[in-house]
Amino acid sequence: MTIRILIADDEALLRMAFGTVLDAQPDMAAVGEAADGAQAVRLARELRPDVVLMDVRMPGTDGIEATREVVRVSPRSRVLILTTFDLDEYAFAGLHAGASGFLLKNTRPEELLTAIRSVAAGDAVVSPRITRRLLETLRPHIPDGRGAARDDQLGRLSAREREVLVEVGRGLSNAEIAATLYLAEATVKSHLGRVLHKLELRDRIQAVVFAHENRLVHPG
Repeated sequence: MTIRILIADDEALLRMAFGTVLDAQPDMAAVGEAADGAQAVRLARELRPDVVLMDVRMPGTDGIEATREVVRVSPRSRVLILTTFDLDEYAFAGLHAGASGFLLKNTRPEELLTAIRSVAAGDAVVSPRITRRLLETLRPHIPDGRGAARDDQLGRLSAREREVLVEVGRGLSNAEIAATLYLAEATVKSHLGRVLHKLELRDRIQAVVFAHENRLVHPG
């Protein structure tokens, strides 16, 4: 199956570079290029790509608002935010808008390809190490929990599912959670799937954001 990818970046050379890397893969194809957020939304609606590589800073409609719109007009499309650590506050906003993950702009080509395949398969693409670093940076900007609404949502989870959610929020991978909770990795994956379903979350990244928004994970 070919993964269809839309590239959204205001720098033509970067779009060309990404396209060259993607088209060299037997299971990928760059199906469109957008120079700004509005064009990205329009092409996502028309092309229904599997994955959108979305730059944060673009003229007009920025990558954050474009991500929100892409998720709305093409729900099956997964958005992968491109960022740098100098733009961490935008990364959180992008994830909250519905992105399935984020990458550094200087990521190596092989890491980009692995990330795209993971996103297309419905998983998150953020490494646990980078997740932890980003969340430490963004902690002061995450809003307080939502009181009764939070308690009602968390009440849907079993004790084990809540434990898994907390570890996901800490940035641990499935393998690390399995070792921490003395479970099989497949069991962790099953628990996480039920957590996403019960909390009506799109993917692992939204589970991380949910855990931090609702103060299930604390600094340090």
